[in-house]
Amino acid sequence: MPKTSSRQTNIAKNLMQIQHNISQYCEKYHRNPQDVHLLAVSKTKPTEDIRTAFKAGQVSFGENYLQESIDKINDLADLPIEWHFIGAIQSNKTREIAENFAWVHSVDRLKIAKRLSQQRADSLPPLNICLQINISHESSKSGFNIDDTEAAVNEIIKLPNLKLRGLMAIPAKADNFLEQRAIFSQMKTLLTKLQTQHTQLDTLSMGMSGDMEAAIAEGSTLLRIGTAIFGERNVAGL
Repeated sequence: MPKTSSRQTNIAKNLMQIQHNISQYCEKYHRNPQDVHLLAVSKTKPTEDIRTAFKAGQVSFGENYLQESIDKINDLADLPIEWHFIGAIQSNKTREIAENFAWVHSVDRLKIAKRLSQQRADSLPPLNICLQINISHESSKSGFNIDDTEAAVNEIIKLPNLKLRGLMAIPAKADNFLEQRAIFSQMKTLLTKLQTQHTQLDTLSMGMSGDMEAAIAEGSTLLRIGTAIFGERNVAGL
């Protein structure tokens, strides 16, 4: 039998530690751990790392860069992985995204949602999507403004071949835990408001390695964790 490398051991241990942390935070903030799902962000990581994480029980993986992710999807076609696209979306890339992913977290404008709907094959299950909210009002980031979200939801929820699940945010870096919570609280408030008209919305995709406790405290249902599982990124500048 091939030996287990220290890197493989570390990935498995990291996953166990993160799940333990999720359980502890859920207990602290009176959440059900079953309601908080872990998405392993595997951008720039080799397929061997993804296989290791899958073997350790991780099923959902998030990718940011389309060509890299398509190569991985093909290389790992023997595994029943649930693939999530979480990166910026160019209009000319929507067909491949619609054809290859189960989830898209980064729908940042109506045009992208329409293209994903048109290009998702009828033979596939509806594509789960989240709307990206520019919660910190950063000019460098895309996404819907809070004030525009309700109108966008009303349009997007009608599109065939899509299943609008909820909201996603990548907030600006906060200086402390209370600031993290304050930003995430805005997302929770927005989703709660939308749920009064659209009860099928059930997802808050927010929280990463550095702010997962604050995200859980404010209702996150899907954590996007990369560094805490796989270590630092492999490719400089990405």
